[in-house]
Amino acid sequence: MTKTTKEKAEKKIKALREKIREHEYKYFVLDDPSISDAEFDQLMQKLIKLEEEFPDLITEDSPTQRVGGEVLDEFEKVEHSSTMLSLDNAFDAGDLRDFDQRVQKNLSGEDYQYVVEHKIDGLSAVMRYRNGSFELGATRGNGEVGEDITKNMKTIRSLPLKIDEEAELELRGEIYLAKSDFQRLNEERLENDQDTFANPRNAAAGSVRQLDSKIAAQRSLSILIYDLISHSAREFETHLEVFSYLKELGFKVNWHQSAADIEAVIEICEHWQEDRESLDFEIDGLVIKINNLSLREKLGSTARSPRWAIAYKFPAQQKTTVIKDIEISLGRTGALTPTAILEPVELAGSTVSRATLHNEDEIKRKDIRIGDTVLVQKAGDIIPEVVKVIKEERDGSEKVFEMPDQCPVCGGEVIRPEGEAVTRCTNISCPAQRKESILHFVSRDAMNIDGVGPALIEQLLENNLIEDYADLYFLKQSHLKDLDRMGEKSSQNVIEAVEASKDRDFFRVLYALGIRHVGIGAARILAANFNSIDELQEASAEELEAIDEIGPVIAESIVGFFKERHNRDLLSRLKQAGIRLQKEEEEKEKFLEGLKFVFTGSLNNYSRSEVKDLVEKAGGRSVSSVSSKTDYLVAGDNPGSKYDQAQELGIEILTEAEFKNLIEEKSSTEK
Repeated sequence: MTKTTKEKAEKKIKALREKIREHEYKYFVLDDPSISDAEFDQLMQKLIKLEEEFPDLITEDSPTQRVGGEVLDEFEKVEHSSTMLSLDNAFDAGDLRDFDQRVQKNLSGEDYQYVVEHKIDGLSAVMRYRNGSFELGATRGNGEVGEDITKNMKTIRSLPLKIDEEAELELRGEIYLAKSDFQRLNEERLENDQDTFANPRNAAAGSVRQLDSKIAAQRSLSILIYDLISHSAREFETHLEVFSYLKELGFKVNWHQSAADIEAVIEICEHWQEDRESLDFEIDGLVIKINNLSLREKLGSTARSPRWAIAYKFPAQQKTTVIKDIEISLGRTGALTPTAILEPVELAGSTVSRATLHNEDEIKRKDIRIGDTVLVQKAGDIIPEVVKVIKEERDGSEKVFEMPDQCPVCGGEVIRPEGEAVTRCTNISCPAQRKESILHFVSRDAMNIDGVGPALIEQLLENNLIEDYADLYFLKQSHLKDLDRMGEKSSQNVIEAVEASKDRDFFRVLYALGIRHVGIGAARILAANFNSIDELQEASAEELEAIDEIGPVIAESIVGFFKERHNRDLLSRLKQAGIRLQKEEEEKEKFLEGLKFVFTGSLNNYSRSEVKDLVEKAGGRSVSSVSSKTDYLVAGDNPGSKYDQAQELGIEILTEAEFKNLIEEKSSTEK
């Protein structure tokens, strides 16, 4: 083969790829094909043939690489550059107006407008591009850590593998299956004697998590982009500007409409509530966001959700069925929750046989009885609940339900604290509470102890080998190896997993303790403000409430937790076992504590996520907008308007090299 032959092939391959990408964009993004399927297939076959002839010219972003083929053993974990928060929900116009009132109050007279988008019922995903190529795709996971699904995402035809942008980008979008593709998929599965999927969302989620990417390629997945998280070389003023830019790059962006005020938002919500069935994909509501990005920064976020956005959820689908019985379940905090056992009914794409009744007051308010015909719905299209009793269907055989005065699991006394709606078991040794508490402790977001699941915990409790989660650290292999499904190897793996968990991050330990109302986000905030469990234990409710995003409910719960002797004994035994109940020394070295940094322009040696990580690990904050409270502006190549703003405000401006020196000097001085 001559050099000339290969050069000609390289030119042909390049031209074919560009032509195929253009037609993919027209077909899958614009829904406006300009050639027939047969003509498109001919172009693809030409490219495949040339790449087979010259395999060293195959690139990761070639259109031929969408077909999948590599089978994975498991998905790798991916840590997100920034937490994927959840959205607060609005269920009616009143909730939306309340949200707007909060925005007004926090923005103190600033002008703002909203952007309204479809809330697609799919699977959230993160995408990263570097040097113009699609580099990484990941699931949302727990918001902090997701799974690497790059190979499966490459099969999504509406997602470009190559873009005309050399900067590093991180985006978020929603993977979904169109209704028409969902119907086709289920018809094929029926023909092959396979189980059908319950709804398009389940089908999309199942497709994305196939270890064999060839299967994902056959499912006709689509994606709509709804946010740009970071851009290493460019800054934007508004969300609408971001969408315009992404469309220029060839991305299929989510449907969106601007709204001047909350009344305009409400009109848009009412329209789509009536017109949602006109779409070829499922939406379960709309997302309302502040358009101006600097105002989003000003509004900030709570531990679990942004203050600048809210999800408007459509009224749930409803069906009638019969309550066969009411059962009580126990949570890890001792809460007794009544659950209705229903005659199974199809609801919002799945079979429902249980529905929460919330608490005793709710049962009495709705006058719910065993044997009643009731209207049920999925709250937010997710959690089944009883809406109301159809009393005209009663025949006198219905039974009034009474909350038990003893715990149905341990027989201990139950109480309902004054001012609370929840009845609780008072026995801290209750097996149900203990099991749920231990399950929470060993869960992935907490101590992440592999091999310790419900079945093993139940055996350990039944055989009196443990009483609480602290006892896990005093188990020996001899305690385990004679239990069901626990031979020599399995028992050794459990002991090693328990030992490995002793060095988990401080915030994960705080979350694992199971303090009421302290989720993973609140645990992170607490870990950022206290160096050890001893410091936290000494904090008053007032000191805790003074921390941004820690409210009175969480503060009182923390104080109450440490007052209980049983909990103090637990902590004492965790210390004895060697659990790290304080930050590591390097975690304490916050030499940028309280300093705010803004980055502008293109950086040569760092990505935006890298500089943000550097600053935040050292105790500082990386913010997107310049204000009088900004301490440093770091200017890369071609800085934007933020550079001028910083000069006007007299803010210290650093070059990239000066920023690097600042980090290195302060870091070495601290050490």
